[in-house]
Amino acid sequence: MKIRLQKPIKKWLFLGLFFLNFNILFSQQVTVEQDPKFEQLLAEKRKINAAITVNNRYKIQLFSGASEDAKKMLALFRKDNKHYDATIVFSTPLYKVWVGNFKSRIEAERNLLLLKKKYPNALVVKPNRA
Repeated sequence: MKIRLQKPIKKWLFLGLFFLNFNILFSQQVTVEQDPKFEQLLAEKRKINAAITVNNRYKIQLFSGASEDAKKMLALFRKDNKHYDATIVFSTPLYKVWVGNFKSRIEAERNLLLLKKKYPNALVVKPNRA
């Protein structure tokens, strides 16, 4: 009684090597050219993400409402207060203007007293973690 395993093994081995060589012979080098504006866009996105990072810190909310009004409020605030970090955050369906990145509630309350003179509707918020 002869065992005929060698013929199928040779056949599969031959097919495997054939396709391996075929793949190696006909593989191509792919060069990806990236638009330089992509890096600028990526840098801008990183900057925005860093500005709206939700963390354990306190913020002061100056405004909550429509997009255009939030943009106007942010521009006015930045014009007068260069030492505060300020950004617009979207929370359905409102846009909010948040100021600061305070470690403690006491620090946020202290700054709130100063900002309430010009922005009477301001309040301290502690954003939820995303």
